[in-house]
Amino acid sequence: MNAPAALRDVRHLASDIGPREATSRNFAEAAAFVETRFERLGYDVRRTKVRVPSGTSWGTPVRRGTSLNVIAEPDGFDASKPHVVIGAHLDTVPVAPGAEDNASGIAVMLQLAAMVSQQPAALPVQFIAFGAEEPRGSGDALHHFGSRQHVAGLSRSERRAIKAMVALDRVGVPASYVPVCTANSHGNRVRDAVRAAARRTDIATRTCTNYASDHWSYAKAGIAAVRLGSIPYAGYHSRGDVPSVVAQRQLDRVGRTVWAWLQTPN
Repeated sequence: MNAPAALRDVRHLASDIGPREATSRNFAEAAAFVETRFERLGYDVRRTKVRVPSGTSWGTPVRRGTSLNVIAEPDGFDASKPHVVIGAHLDTVPVAPGAEDNASGIAVMLQLAAMVSQQPAALPVQFIAFGAEEPRGSGDALHHFGSRQHVAGLSRSERRAIKAMVALDRVGVPASYVPVCTANSHGNRVRDAVRAAARRTDIATRTCTNYASDHWSYAKAGIAAVRLGSIPYAGYHSRGDVPSVVAQRQLDRVGRTVWAWLQTPN
């Protein structure tokens, strides 16, 4: 896990690009950045459009428009055969530079994609940068647009083929542990496997229940899914979500935890 490189990506997304509301030009720039990185690593990359309604995102009015999911798959990938999904949302609320929420998750995902490109995991890995995760109003129907659309479009055989989904969301705030969160009992097996992998790497974890990320879209469909991340911090969904809130050591902990898990048969 190249944690310094991950921190550089956090700084690029949060400082050079800045707030990435799901339908904005900044979001499109960030999506192009992620797409290029995946392509340079040798993945087959595709985009899917995500239509989102107007609404209010954390106190700021937002227009309806189109966002994107950026999906990276290894050569020869077959979605109907056993595989795992690593996802992270690329968008932010309108006012936030989004260093922790969620440049941190995207940055760790890109490092994992680089590592898997050099040493394949126990199962093929599909990487997804989701668009429009942030809410555009209250209630589940106005949240997680990119992942909800993606899961809704899966065939029955494709859903059965997903042995686990891990969402990386707010993974960089300093802590002495890595949160491993489930949304329902479907994720218990993956939670336990991730925690066991962390123990083998001498990384502490804590469990929690959480519905506020893209793992929830998978869990609702009966797919084993967990979220890594969710340490509280003062800059949440504000202009204070800047790179200084993200710790390189915590990015490293999360990346090494997921890497150890990816090496274990699911």
